[in-house]
Amino acid sequence: MPVSGRRPPWLRVRLGAGPGYTEVKSILRQSTLHTVCEEARCPNIGECFGHHTATFLILGRVCTRNCRFCAIGSGKPDPLDQGEPERVAQAVQALGLRHAVITSVTRDDLPDGGAGVFAATVAKIRELVPTCSIELLVPDFQGSSSAIESVTRAKPDILNHNLETVPRLYRTVRPGASYRRSLELLRSAKMLDSTLLTKSGLMVGLGETWDEIERTMADLHDVSCDILTIGQYLQPSAKHLAVERYYEPAEFGRLREAGLRLGFRHVEAGALVRSSYHAFEQIQQSVQRDATDQA
Repeated sequence: MPVSGRRPPWLRVRLGAGPGYTEVKSILRQSTLHTVCEEARCPNIGECFGHHTATFLILGRVCTRNCRFCAIGSGKPDPLDQGEPERVAQAVQALGLRHAVITSVTRDDLPDGGAGVFAATVAKIRELVPTCSIELLVPDFQGSSSAIESVTRAKPDILNHNLETVPRLYRTVRPGASYRRSLELLRSAKMLDSTLLTKSGLMVGLGETWDEIERTMADLHDVSCDILTIGQYLQPSAKHLAVERYYEPAEFGRLREAGLRLGFRHVEAGALVRSSYHAFEQIQQSVQRDATDQA
């Protein structure tokens, strides 16, 4: 049964405010860029913008799929904006970012799913801000091996693709997606470049069981996924899937420990955790753990 009533206290967040928040908003508007922070109504937008971090949303703001958990609009996308990679790089430079996260809507209408634009964006950021690490949060590209190869050869520091949920719920939560196809994307990226850090994320609270979560975590570890994020699903609006359960903070602690026992380099688990939450810290801790393991 879906939960009702007010959200528990650990899910209450402060609204965005302050000079950092205002400056980030201003730079984004001047650059005519979008962020998933805004489009997906991320609860951490106040904290992240306040610390001069944002997740850029490329390939427009209209998705060709209609996932029932996501607040991003769906329909017929606009034509590609050829100047977008350059403007993203300029915004990264203006914000003084040490770590840039780039994601997109799903563009099943494009032959390469937008992989070329991801690669061009990486190249532009490397050109303007060579010291900035780059994380790509990519769609599944409908399983296209050439698209996966394109984004992998662009040499991001992290390649992220979210499973989102357990296999039993895919048809309900992610119509148009495939659990096995998403796992294969992560496996293929690691096979193409064994030095590449790979990452994935799960939402909880959609009706999954604890055993299903642990089996999904094991599947991710089996394809050599390095970093895992786990957060609470929050219903964006009445037309989206309802929350079936709110997980308590201690349960997220247990999930984090379970992931570390499996062998993930880093696990970020918490009620408000999202794919790019504390992304810079995640890459730093993953590199540090790798250095420790090799010592």
